[in-house]
Amino acid sequence: MKISRRQALAGVASGMMIVKPETAFGYQANSAVSYGVIGTGGRGVYVGTHMANASGTRLAAICDIFPDKIDNAKTKIPGAAAARTYRDYHELLAQADIDAVLITTPVYLHPEHFEAAVGARKHIYCEKPAGANVAGVKRLLKASAAADKSKTIQFGLQQRFSPEYLTAMQYVKAGRIGDIKMMMSYWVLGGVPPTPATAPQKPPTEEEKIRRWGSWMETSGGFIVEQDCHGVDMLNWFAGEQHPLRARGTGGLRYPVAYGDQDSDHHEITYFYPNGVEGWLISVKNTAGFRDVKEQFYGAGGMLETARTYYKLHGPIANSPYKNADDLTDSSLIERRVSKREITIDAVEAFFASIRDAKPYNLAPVAADATYTAILGKMAYQLKREVTWDEMLKSA
Repeated sequence: MKISRRQALAGVASGMMIVKPETAFGYQANSAVSYGVIGTGGRGVYVGTHMANASGTRLAAICDIFPDKIDNAKTKIPGAAAARTYRDYHELLAQADIDAVLITTPVYLHPEHFEAAVGARKHIYCEKPAGANVAGVKRLLKASAAADKSKTIQFGLQQRFSPEYLTAMQYVKAGRIGDIKMMMSYWVLGGVPPTPATAPQKPPTEEEKIRRWGSWMETSGGFIVEQDCHGVDMLNWFAGEQHPLRARGTGGLRYPVAYGDQDSDHHEITYFYPNGVEGWLISVKNTAGFRDVKEQFYGAGGMLETARTYYKLHGPIANSPYKNADDLTDSSLIERRVSKREITIDAVEAFFASIRDAKPYNLAPVAADATYTAILGKMAYQLKREVTWDEMLKSA
């Protein structure tokens, strides 16, 4: 059965993809879903470990082009020491006993590896974003359209599987805060500013550019694509699973980069959605350790704030107990719930539950829209003018 983007996300929002205890824990070892990991860097080890710890799974193989990355995974992912190892991802995908694959390679390689996994007829959990540029996202979408409809295709957009985000979405659909007209996404985090280079930067070797792909626009898409796509995905979702029509914004470097060619450590993007809805992305890197990563959705009847560790519902109160005209203390909080666990676990368990229950879904269009939205914002601050969705799509 072919599942559209709207149907897939309606299923997520309704709880269809939330793992039931009897589903997650009621399977014998001989019915375990076997999986392989392509790309055993930091994210591959992190998500691969959550997969290994999920009930009813078996790590069958790991793959990386660098032996030290394979050795690192063997010591850190439960069960990896006994897993088969490969240097060529085609060899891993050719293994008939592998049901699913985790793709955690550099961003610019996601379309290529995703395309190969589709051809091998595997269930796919691919890290975000869908590509580093428009051409890459188009390639991934083309592969997705040809995918086996019985296979689950999921991306590392964990918020969509968090019980707290799902509750917030239910409140929106129930009209708890009224029609949303303004949305905010804050992606504010980072260490101390980089130390300026003392000598001219040498062109990286091929290996260095792969190992340190996050520092380069070509291989990462830039911070707005590689990191902030999480936030803009939430803007798209709470806008009614729609993408913006156009964007404008500013961005640049407060501090010169010491390595790589990232062109922005701060950007503020305004996205214009259908029906007069605006979404703002406020992103700041190099914050000396300060973190503020969250979303806010404003309606006439209230405000919802979501984050990876909580949600909050705010609304008007009958009698404002303000001490004086300058008292700006907020007293509108109606409800708050704290997340019980790291939300990547929710996403991983939903992925394996859909495989066991034979209830596949394909979230490639959702991941593509989130990536396109981030690219749209990048074009707006780079070109220093308003950019339309159609112009962005036609750029490659």
